[in-house]
Amino acid sequence: MTVRLALLGDSIAWGQGASRDRERLGPRLVDGLVVRGVDVELATYAVPGARSAGLAAQVDAALRWSPQLAVVVIGANDLTHREPVDRAVAALADAVRRLRAAGSEVVVAPAPDLSAVPHVPPYLRDVVRAAGDVLRERQSAAVLAEGGRVADGDQRASRAFGTDPSLFSTDRFHPSSAGYAVIADAMLPAVEAAARDVVGRR
Repeated sequence: MTVRLALLGDSIAWGQGASRDRERLGPRLVDGLVVRGVDVELATYAVPGARSAGLAAQVDAALRWSPQLAVVVIGANDLTHREPVDRAVAALADAVRRLRAAGSEVVVAPAPDLSAVPHVPPYLRDVVRAAGDVLRERQSAAVLAEGGRVADGDQRASRAFGTDPSLFSTDRFHPSSAGYAVIADAMLPAVEAAARDVVGRR
């Protein structure tokens, strides 16, 4: 069985910063699933710069393809644009609800810890980290309440980015190809579990 996987969200979901298309997040997730014995067909609906409010249009497009598994990466731009947390969380919850209602398993990678971004001044890092913690906690609760899964709940990827500058691309904000490998590896346990649920329903 081939699982139809829709990838939604922002520039990280899209893969901005990777040196080659095959090194973006989507293809890395596909490769990881194939190695684990799960065949996947990928369709990417993510839009660079997207905030949670933009998920509605992405879900509209994805549902026309009838995905069995949806992976959503969102939150960084909500933080950088100081989007109200209630509004961002409500938009994400609605997206998960719609995808679940259509029969898709859903995995969400919530907001990263942007205090690891190199150009964030040291004196602002605690504030940036705290803002990310609030959004991520609210996102995670909303996703679970709607029947979705949360990827990288222990923030393994964010911790890696905080100690290894090579995981950032030349713009010092988006991941490099090596950074996408770290993100995909951190997300794969939740994505694989969801994919196996899809296969198990066959």
